[in-house]
Formats: sequence, structure tokens, C-alpha cells
Amino acid sequence: MRVMGVLNVTPDSFSDGGLHDTVDNAIAHGLTLLDEGADIIDIGGESTRPGATPVDEATEIRRAVPVIEGLLAERPGTVISIDTSKGAVADAAAAAGASILNDVTASLEHVAARNEMGWIAMHNGTLVQDSRPDPTSGDVVGTIVDFLAGAAARGRAAGVRELWIDPGFGFGRTFEHNLDLLANLDAFVAVAPTVVAVSRKRTLGVLHARSDGFDEPTPVDDRLEAALAIATWGGLLGADLVRVHDVRATVHAVGVIAR
Repeated sequence: MRVMGVLNVTPDSFSDGGLHDTVDNAIAHGLTLLDEGADIIDIGGESTRPGATPVDEATEIRRAVPVIEGLLAERPGTVISIDTSKGAVADAAAAAGASILNDVTASLEHVAARNEMGWIAMHNGTLVQDSRPDPTSGDVVGTIVDFLAGAAARGRAAGVRELWIDPGFGFGRTFEHNLDLLANLDAFVAVAPTVVAVSRKRTLGVLHARSDGFDEPTPVDDRLEAALAIATWGGLLGADLVRVHDVRATVHAVGVIAR
């Protein structure tokens, strides 16, 4: 199981907004994540937290591209993914050296293919419209598995060289939905290489609090133990990538179950 380190270069991300929103700070943190053992650095220039203010393509490019270029200048060969929903941002990131497109809309397979990028297709329950299934009713796991199987097929047909699927923990999900998805990760692994991206999300806060006998979710920065439990669970069920903020601890945790 490989570890993807989160590097948000935004002022408003739910966990680390504003911590790395200058180029120098972001590059320094990216280097730290690499030193801690990250296999991939996932750079995002627009927050996807609920209620976040959207930004335009130019702003997102201005935030992300210099960080990509700076990291590659310091550490040539670093595998970088761009976390975006915009084709123009993915194009600019690819030109700067990013090699994976982390797509929260599962709609940019042709962008990934033309840039010869790997593609992460995520089911986003906040974008329920047209043909996108509604995750709030019926068989949540089966609905999302079917959607992502279709996305994977589209990606392969478009010529994407490497792809993953992401169930979209926290994106338009209830707590129970997230637990169902975690309990049935093997159903996603059977479709395509799978990403577990739950780091610091509210589900972990609830699980952590309940383990201590409380009802209110623990604060964002106090969810490490729950995150490590889920990372190792994902590894045991065959997930290929885990996307996390706390790289060093996660690398050690998944390393234990790999031995």
C-alpha cells in the first residue's frame, strides 16, 4: 500500500488551510512529506470542504504550479498528483511535471489521457445530477461501485495509462454511508486499484470520540489514531493508495501490516 501525502496550497481547506499557502512554505512541507516516506504528493489549489468558496482556473494554477515546479527542482522524479476538477488546471499541472490527475468529478478521463497522466476517479455525492447516482438512498455501496466501474471503463477506453477509483468518503455521505463503504472496500478493490481518502475527516472524529465514550467528534487535529486504524484496514482489504496528512505515522502503520 502506497502513501499519498496531502499538500493543500489553499487558505481555506478544512484541516490545514493557510498553513502552506505560500510557495516557499508549501515546497518545504512537500519536502518534509517526502522525507517522511510519502510515495506521492497530492497538491490541491482549491478547497473541496463543504461551503468552500470556488476559485477560478487562474487562481488555482497560480497556487499549485509553482509548488509543483519547486518540488521537482528540489527532488527530481517526485510523483506529484494535482487535485482538481478543472481541465485547464490539470493541463497546466501536467506541463509543470505532475503525473497524476486526482479528479473529484470522475469526468476528466480525456484530460488525463491526453496528458499521459494517471487518473483517480472519485464518486462525489455532492454532485448528484443527471446520470450521477444519488448515494442517499438504496444500495449505497452497489450504486457507487457501479458508477466507478463505469468510470474505470471510460478511462481505459480513453487511453488512460494508469487509473484508480475513490469511493469519495465524506462527499455527500452520512456517517453510516462512510462505514458501509469502509466495510466493503474489497468490492471496490475488485473493480480497480482503490484509494482510501479519509484522513482527518469527520467520520474519523466520530469514531475516535465513540471509542472514548463521547458523542461529539474529536477535533480535526486529534484524529490520528482513527486515521491509522482506517489506513491499516484499507491495506488489509487490498487498497492501493491511502491519502493522508500524517505521513510518517501512516508509513509506519502500513509498513507493519506489509511484513
